[in-house]
Amino acid sequence: MKIDKVSKWKGLLWILFFVQLLIAGDCRGKIDAPAGGKPNAQPTANPNGGVRVNATAKQVVLDNGIVQVTLQVPEGYVTAIRYGGLENILDITNRVSDRGYIFLFMYFIIRVFFFKLYWDIASATTGDNDGSDEIRLAGTSFKIIKQTEDQAEISFLCPKTSSLPLQIDYRYILLRGRSGFYSYAIFGRDKGMAPMDVDQIRTVYKLHTEKFRYMAVSDKLQREMPMMRDRETGQPLAYKEAVHLTNPTNPKIKGQVDDKYQYACEDKDNKLHGWVCTDPSVGIWVITPSDEFRMGGPHKQDLTSHVGPNMLSMFHSTHYTGTELVMKFANGEPWKKVFGPYLVHLNSGKGDPRALWQEAKNQLQEELKSWPYEFPVSEDFPKANQRGSVVGKLLVKDGSKPPVPANLGWVGLAQPGEAGSWQREMKGYQFWVQTDGEGKFTIPNVHVGKYNLYAWAPGFIGDYKSTSVIDIAPGKQINLGDQVYTPPRSGETLWEIGFPDRSAAEFFVPDPSPDLANPVLNDQENKYRQYGLWDRYSEIYPKEDLTYTIGVSNHTKDWFYAQVLRKTGDTYQPTVWQVVFPLKDVVPNGNYTLQIALAAANQAELQVRVNNPDSKVLFSTLLIGKDNAIARHGIHGLYRLYSVGIPGNLLKSGQNTIFFRQSRNNEKFRGVMYDYVRLEGPASPK
Repeated sequence: MKIDKVSKWKGLLWILFFVQLLIAGDCRGKIDAPAGGKPNAQPTANPNGGVRVNATAKQVVLDNGIVQVTLQVPEGYVTAIRYGGLENILDITNRVSDRGYIFLFMYFIIRVFFFKLYWDIASATTGDNDGSDEIRLAGTSFKIIKQTEDQAEISFLCPKTSSLPLQIDYRYILLRGRSGFYSYAIFGRDKGMAPMDVDQIRTVYKLHTEKFRYMAVSDKLQREMPMMRDRETGQPLAYKEAVHLTNPTNPKIKGQVDDKYQYACEDKDNKLHGWVCTDPSVGIWVITPSDEFRMGGPHKQDLTSHVGPNMLSMFHSTHYTGTELVMKFANGEPWKKVFGPYLVHLNSGKGDPRALWQEAKNQLQEELKSWPYEFPVSEDFPKANQRGSVVGKLLVKDGSKPPVPANLGWVGLAQPGEAGSWQREMKGYQFWVQTDGEGKFTIPNVHVGKYNLYAWAPGFIGDYKSTSVIDIAPGKQINLGDQVYTPPRSGETLWEIGFPDRSAAEFFVPDPSPDLANPVLNDQENKYRQYGLWDRYSEIYPKEDLTYTIGVSNHTKDWFYAQVLRKTGDTYQPTVWQVVFPLKDVVPNGNYTLQIALAAANQAELQVRVNNPDSKVLFSTLLIGKDNAIARHGIHGLYRLYSVGIPGNLLKSGQNTIFFRQSRNNEKFRGVMYDYVRLEGPASPK
């Protein structure tokens, strides 16, 4: 009897499987078959390696003899990627219409549309919302833009509608001899379009679930990953993205935490990541040679790859910043922007994932040399001779000291605005480089337009902005000469905590709880990515909050990386940190300055009091921040700088104490991360 029941269930599962295949039906074409099986028909012979485009009323196949990509017409859904002995690298368990599409989440807020655009490839929604207000974006027309033996470029147009005040042209390019394909999209609004807010734009590749098990994000962050079913059998933790793996298919990872935010990185480093199948030995990688089309500057953080297996290409999001980076378009506001191109690179080898990673790194170098690409057909993507450049030298003059070169400072061109506004700029292009040891910089390949020059330098607080607007012209180089930044300073440094670099990485990052550790994150560089570090504060300081004594304490050991809440039973309480310091000769009528540079803030309010924890608040940030860097394993979010005046009559000769209170506690992840704290003496008389 038991055997009969099992057989019935197996039979039912097989029936459901074949029904799903029938639903996929017509759009599979003649090249789509389960991985490991034989396709219904072999791809067209292509002995010369030229590019072929086979288009019908229902699908189009791009083929260069190395890789073959199938897309549904006219929607533009990617239904198959064939390479290296795998008939389809994508997740074959999804319906054809779920393998590749643009996805739209829309929320009606008065007269404004608020949505997330998912330029998804072979994926369905990944749980970023409950799916109750979803609109799937699909092309309504298909066009072959270019077709030669050397190159094919195809376009899928998603026009504006009454419910979507936006038009999208997303494109795919296949080149002769290239092991992979390129993709980019042109987003635009006309003057007559309705207002809207755009929250997120990304591409997602959902790969074959049984084949792709090894993920690589950087030289250090690569490992055999859990599977989606391991998450489903695990224990949910403090938020939906984090799961304790209690019964995984691979016993070696039992007890670890899976959380996609552990693999996030800064945009300046988000150039290569992907997945490896070991049987056969095949790698698939997203290579992004430029982040000029991303927003928020080079240090904006975003996702890469995570369990699914999912491989992302992030173009726009509010991760690690909050709503301050939502694209807000007014009624009738025109706009156009090209996202990409990026390369989906495929490689094969002899089963060593790190060898495939290294080959992909080599390919990244080739893409960097080729940027900006000459082959995209769209006139909206400017070629090298249609762009300009800027050269100059950044110097820093701190107080009475002579100017010094900004060593490894960051210099960039972004839309005109206030100093530091590049962090929150989200509609235009940005171009960033680091200075050399002499402060010299060259910013190449800049789009034509008007910009401010922005900069900051490690070791100094604050932001620099050029006094004049820079007008970039095609084929022209502008020499800006010496740019001298004078950071905020009211007097000489009396004491300081940390190092001003917009990160909390130099402070004390605790070891994770042993039962929640991810071994690949154990090195000092990635330790802050471990899950649950916020609760370690309550274990280290069970009864009294942190007290830091100038001249005695060490910020690498005694200053916790984030001022979080204290867990008391099932509640979280505000925390008050103390900085104790001596003063010899106080100037009663003088004005001292406390410089507070925050590396992150999440729904927090930082209050400052002097020499009396119950006294009137001297300074408050009020409610700030929605970057969620504490929960999402970021060591920074948005940078904030506060210059707090302290009247000399509040200080005394001898021991003094400054109290830092984070007062908001109605949600466990509220808190701040410090970048740097400094007390300055009164300004010297002139």
